[in-house]
Amino acid sequence: MKEIKELYSGLIIVLASYRHDPFQPYNSSTRIHVAVFYIHFVLLISRQGKVRLTKWYSPYSQKERTKVIRELSGMILTRAPKLCNFVEWRGYKVVYKRYASLYFCMCIDQDDNELEVLEIIHHYVEILDRYFGSVCELDLIFNFHKVLTDGLASFQYDLAIGLPNNQSALLCQSLRAQAYYILDEILIAGELQESSKKTVARLIAAQDSLVEAAKEQASSISNMIAQATK
Repeated sequence: MKEIKELYSGLIIVLASYRHDPFQPYNSSTRIHVAVFYIHFVLLISRQGKVRLTKWYSPYSQKERTKVIRELSGMILTRAPKLCNFVEWRGYKVVYKRYASLYFCMCIDQDDNELEVLEIIHHYVEILDRYFGSVCELDLIFNFHKVLTDGLASFQYDLAIGLPNNQSALLCQSLRAQAYYILDEILIAGELQESSKKTVARLIAAQDSLVEAAKEQASSISNMIAQATK
């Protein structure tokens, strides 16, 4: 399915919500060109240089990731506000945009369209705003923290007070943070998959329902254990 979405400022871009079969040739007679590009990683960095979110779609070792974050933080945070939102880096382009105290950064190939990536960043921020009310750095700090294991990211919630630490830790390990859920609905394997805000909101609401059900189940189990051990 193809969708033409007007995201902001009257700019209309064509987004693909499917993957083209690599074994089938493109139809040259089509009147609509669908831009396909690959995002290597996504970073959210605060004005103080603190990393609030990372998502890696290309293989980087933990040492390389640390170096990448350090280089890009120093490069982007020191740029003058009037400069463009594109930076050439290691043969790639890094597209970034500042919202409040957060810099949203995405790395793409040299030949890819920077304006389309800016649209994706804005699309992501709009959905975050819709979910959090008005997204800010505090939402990303206090709603989750990140744990890296063997290059894969698992995330823990700052759960409601009341569950014992060991139980909340077990429950946390089965959950991922809201901001990552939203990003995963928009991008898969570095490619744009969903351009509809309503669809993403519906999927996130369904996921939140599962999270609440898991919390209730954990609380019920906790009460049963507490009663059994009295």
